[in-house]
Amino acid sequence: MAPSIIRELMDAAWERGDAIRLEVGQPDFSTPVHVVEAADRAARDGVVGYAPNAGIPELRDALADKLRRVNGTDATAGQVVVTTGGMGAIFTSLRVLADVGDEVLLPDPGWPNFEMAAGLLGLRVVRYRLDPARGHQPDPAELEALVTDRTAVIVTVSPSNPLGVVLSEDSIHGLVELVERRGLWLLCDQVYDELTFDGPPRTVAAVAPSPRIVTIHSFSKVYAMCGWRVGYAVAPVAVARRLTEVQEAVTSSVNLPAQHAALAALEGPQAVVAEMRDAYRARRDLVLDGLRAAGVPAVRPAGAFYVWADVSAAGLGSHAFSHELLREGGVAVAPGIAFGATGDHAVRLSLASSDADLAEGVRRLGAFVGARVGR
Repeated sequence: MAPSIIRELMDAAWERGDAIRLEVGQPDFSTPVHVVEAADRAARDGVVGYAPNAGIPELRDALADKLRRVNGTDATAGQVVVTTGGMGAIFTSLRVLADVGDEVLLPDPGWPNFEMAAGLLGLRVVRYRLDPARGHQPDPAELEALVTDRTAVIVTVSPSNPLGVVLSEDSIHGLVELVERRGLWLLCDQVYDELTFDGPPRTVAAVAPSPRIVTIHSFSKVYAMCGWRVGYAVAPVAVARRLTEVQEAVTSSVNLPAQHAALAALEGPQAVVAEMRDAYRARRDLVLDGLRAAGVPAVRPAGAFYVWADVSAAGLGSHAFSHELLREGGVAVAPGIAFGATGDHAVRLSLASSDADLAEGVRRLGAFVGARVGR
């Protein structure tokens, strides 16, 4: 398993100390106070023993209600499995849906941890391209050309990391038709589900319900709960039972104080989610304006909290570009090559930073590119 290039830049930025940090996808907002208080109360009341492997019933009920109310997904508590973060849901889902030697189709560019998990599970990774000419939407026809008798899972991410692209309804219907016809599974990462800027946070399963879909969600991004390690998978009941069994063998269950914190997040005031989403939208516009002024092309994200900037004019691969920008400009960004071979022309900027840091970081990035091309 190759080491994470994003972590490489993160470590280099830590060593420098004074860098503007735009490389990590971690909200800069604090976890809401009522969420922290719920975990503290649970711990002080002695609610710290072993939990049901699939999660406490009241949290699973609340999640089913949230899926219906917010995402438009007709889900029951029996379809919900509370996991150790979104990564726990991804790992156990891949283990259940595919066998050693099977193929999994991953987007390029796409979040690198999918490939890392697939490698650990003995799966063969096949990449499919998200073509800019199609608005970075997957092409079901191109995907089908990659399908073999060993293909088990197609992975999608919406809103996308690193692009911020939301799957269109046409793309969703095309993907669901493909997996149903070929007997595959569609595993959709929707951990940024409520962080959409141009429309409601509908899930893939809401647009095109199918027994061949498993969706992944997390509290980390939407409720600024990175490190609390609470995610959840939504699957057909039989698959959810298998996910529960596999989780028992890997991490057993999510700790009880964190589950009560997640329950408080769902049942408490939701204005915090809207406030964070509005802040990310404003930061998106700030960054896009700054990049446009510097002559640096970028993808306009419809969700998540990233901007994908084309830095090919600088004449460097994204790995070298990111290290030189950090060394000369004091700005840390994520190299596009970390997300797949098609991303080597770009870098990912995280919007999870202050307006001042974003404005200055973009100014320095633009100046660095301009100096390389003689502007």
